[in-house]
Amino acid sequence: MCFEADQRFLVVSLGSIGRRHLRNLRALRPQSRIGVLRLTTSGANEELPEGADLQFTSINDALAFAPSAAIIASPASTHLAVAMPLARAGVPLLIEKPLATSCTGLDELLIAAGEIPLMVAYNLRFLPSLIEARRLIHAGAIGEVLAVRAEVGQYLPTWRPASRYQDTVSARQALGGGALLELSHEFDYLYWMLGLPARVTASGGRYSALEIDVEDLVSVNLEYEAPRRLVHVHLDLLQRATTRGCKFIGSEGTLRWDGIADTLECYTPATAEWRCVETRLCADRNEMYVAELAHFLQCVVRGEKPLVDLRAAHDVLAIVDAARASIAGQCSIKVKSHGKD
Repeated sequence: MCFEADQRFLVVSLGSIGRRHLRNLRALRPQSRIGVLRLTTSGANEELPEGADLQFTSINDALAFAPSAAIIASPASTHLAVAMPLARAGVPLLIEKPLATSCTGLDELLIAAGEIPLMVAYNLRFLPSLIEARRLIHAGAIGEVLAVRAEVGQYLPTWRPASRYQDTVSARQALGGGALLELSHEFDYLYWMLGLPARVTASGGRYSALEIDVEDLVSVNLEYEAPRRLVHVHLDLLQRATTRGCKFIGSEGTLRWDGIADTLECYTPATAEWRCVETRLCADRNEMYVAELAHFLQCVVRGEKPLVDLRAAHDVLAIVDAARASIAGQCSIKVKSHGKD
């Protein structure tokens, strides 16, 4: 497939991330025609957004537009319902994370997708400092990784200041909110670096007085086998000081990544000190999203497998499902990868 001036794209839903994708798509494909699918009943009364050429309020009208590719940026609870007809029509898809609210129904999407490029938008995989951390780990720079401590936290009421936090996806179970799904980037990049854990043990729930019906604090242990390692992941919607970082403890050293400062440090016995690992800094956070979208468009053109395909996204949700089951049953849960018992 070759992208020419008459290529058509579809963007589903225009929340903050949908508008970001629309702007980036227009910048990357300025001559294309871009349609927007509004999923709300009030969509017909919405003004045509800047960057879009036309908009729809039904999936049938969007399919009649015959898009060359589509970006699904609606709430996670709607992803499968929107993705299935598009996949059956052979439309390559970039689906915002998480892929869905659970693994239920994903097998049908995998079958419908066949060989068309389908990618899930875990944008941290396009952050240079995290890419370098993965390269160093796989190159053996700190020996065998024995333990990991990952943490992410942000105060929900100030996360999206333009909206009432009670109305956001993050705050509502029906839309796929909660710390486990909204902060699943951590599970994705750990899966990208270390693979799928064997077992998950988790505790958590709603600990604050926030007006939400989802978990706001979760502590998750991921246990690996062959090689044996223990990974701890802390997720919360409570911290006033936004935090995202990870420490990789190896047999021959330690890596320390700060996702807010966008820095990477390495400690080795030979130097007995921390040194800053030079990586290319992002001029702004949008660079990650542009790189992510450019990668997806390239996969569509070449018919290639994207960096975060549906099977990888399925396994991330398998970790989330196991964490939920662990919290509910107060026990350790075996993780079920795609196609495995």
